Amino acid sequence: MKEVIDFLRENNISISTMESCTGGGVVNAITNIEGASEVLKFSAITYSNEFKIKMGVSSETINKYSVYSMEVAHEMAKNISSFTNSDIGIGITGKLNRADINNNYGKDNQVFVSIFYKNNYYDKVLLVEKETRAKNKETIIEEITNMLKELLWK
Repeated sequence: MKEVIDFLRENNISISTMESCTGGGVVNAITNIEGASEVLKFSAITYSNEFKIKMGVSSETINKYSVYSMEVAHEMAKNISSFTNSDIGIGITGKLNRADINNNYGKDNQVFVSIFYKNNYYDKVLLVEKETRAKNKETIIEEITNMLKELLWK
C-alpha cells in the first residue's frame, strides 16, 4: 500500500472508501502509511443496508440485485467519491465466513470490489475461503492494493 499512497501523494490524487465486509480494513491499511492524510478524504463503514442507503446506495438496487452484488459495489464506490469529491472511490460488499440472516442471498465468501476512477469502474469478484475473517480481509486488501497499482500505473 505504501507505493500506492506515495503515488497518490506525488500525483495529487485523493481517495475515499465505503467498506462493508472489510470493516475498515482498507482504510486501516491506507492510514498505516505516513502521508496518508494528504490523500485520504473520508471512509465509511456501512455494515448495514440502512447505512449503505444513507450513504446514497439505492434501496431499489439492493432489492433488485441484492446487497451482495457488483451493482451495489458500484454505487458504493461512485457515491463515496461524489460525497467526498475524491478522485478515487472504493466500494466493497460481500460475505465473509458466515451466512447473513438479514440478507439470505448471495454466495458465502464472495466479495465484490469496485474502484471508481475517472468516471470508470474497475471491478473484481473475489472468492475468499481462508479459515478466518482476518485472513480473508488481508486477501481482499492485497487484491485492492494490486488493483490500484494496475490502475494507477497504466
